[in-house]
Amino acid sequence: MNGTFYLLGVFLAILSGSINNIGLVFQKKVVNEVASDAKFFRSLVKKPLWVTGLLMELLIGSVFFMIAQVYIGPALIPGLMAFGLIFLAIGSVKIVGETLKKEEIIGIILMILAIFLLGLSELSIDITGINILALDLVVNMTIFTIVLFVGSIICEILQRKTEKFKGMLLAISSGFQFSLTNFWIAPLMAVIAHVFGGNATLGELFLFIACAVILITASIIGIMKIQQSFQVGNASRMIPIQQVPMQITPVIAYFFVFMLMAPTIFSIIYVIGGVVLIVFSSFLLAKRQAQLEAIK
Repeated sequence: MNGTFYLLGVFLAILSGSINNIGLVFQKKVVNEVASDAKFFRSLVKKPLWVTGLLMELLIGSVFFMIAQVYIGPALIPGLMAFGLIFLAIGSVKIVGETLKKEEIIGIILMILAIFLLGLSELSIDITGINILALDLVVNMTIFTIVLFVGSIICEILQRKTEKFKGMLLAISSGFQFSLTNFWIAPLMAVIAHVFGGNATLGELFLFIACAVILITASIIGIMKIQQSFQVGNASRMIPIQQVPMQITPVIAYFFVFMLMAPTIFSIIYVIGGVVLIVFSSFLLAKRQAQLEAIK
């Protein structure tokens, strides 16, 4: 892939994660200032800052996310978007009126280093240059999807049989679901132009419908499960646990679904190091994210 396009994709993914989390901070700031009464939601929509935050999270950030998929594919984007946790941590500090603690500063430094390593890995997937309907790829995508869904179901079954690990299992289940949404946006972007251009083949139309169903279903289940995990576990622990499958599965998709080879041996080292640092950094920054989640 052209180096300029790769760097653009990396930048857009980082920008998407940053915009999403800044938007969340804006929303939570307004929520924290508005009285919780019968006119709560009516009061929110009248606040320009809350509306701006909502648009940033659901619209602007999503646009950059989808464009980044075209340039670098799904392997690196979840990790690169985690950069936005820095803004979430800093924003929550401003809202609750505290200062950054030592471990949070370390978390921010590690996150920056992690993003640097992911950028160096160059594990991009050129969606436009892949025959997304190739039989072997369709089989791999199907197996990948089934494995993640089954993993989520197993977590759901196990969490009903234990109290000690209930929250953790629900968080992992949620992570599996969001791993699916992160993955399936790439095939969607590969066929969306043909579908809306009116020249899609039957296979592309079927894939588009499958993508839409999976994205909607997985998003709903993922949101439900992480909220359930907050009810039985500490949110500051549940949030980073959710991140573990979300950061690991894109690398698995790169090597075992798309069957691509790493550009160099250092690429593998960089991406593994980046993922480890992101997960560790998430644990250090999760307390601030949990504080924002607690604001209703």
